[in-house]
Amino acid sequence: MKILVINGYPYKEKTGSALQKAYMEGAEKAGHIVHSINISDLNFSYNLPQGYHQLPEPEEDIRLAWKLISEADHLVFFYPNWWGTYPAMLKGFIDRVFIPGFAFKYANGGSRKKLLSGKSARIIVTMDQPAWYYRYVLGAAGSKALKKAVLNFCGITPVRVHLIGNIRKLSDIKLKKVLDRFSRLGREVDMTHHGKQP
Repeated sequence: MKILVINGYPYKEKTGSALQKAYMEGAEKAGHIVHSINISDLNFSYNLPQGYHQLPEPEEDIRLAWKLISEADHLVFFYPNWWGTYPAMLKGFIDRVFIPGFAFKYANGGSRKKLLSGKSARIIVTMDQPAWYYRYVLGAAGSKALKKAVLNFCGITPVRVHLIGNIRKLSDIKLKKVLDRFSRLGREVDMTHHGKQP
């Protein structure tokens, strides 16, 4: 299976990087082909001054993202929870990459064709607050928007969501357990792609 890991951290975050590394190493050991995109390393404009009515000329990094997403069977998003959702950098990446003609298109009569069908995804969100507070008090707004309004909208399903709370307070023992779990998730990604829960 071809896996694309999309890192939405605007900075080099120690625990987030460790989670990503554990996942990718687990997937590679299982024989999967793994590529990654660190959005903070890309060169593109986040702004759409004309909305989707007149899209800017895609930069080289946007074209590369389209290529990697098109080739991938499974997408994995890593990002921190900021104000109940995701950082502006990731939002800008979504605005520029998941556009009409690539991720979806409307036919005559208003029917929508999902152009990324056949792919699955996983969303991993880290946060300083307890995961239960994000889920039940804030309504998990960011992960729900990414799952339903972006990925499902474009045909990507199933989409699994993992919340890692109190990230700064994880003891070494708990962190090792989390890293072991993510290594296992990387190894068993093929089960997720076929709709089974590992």
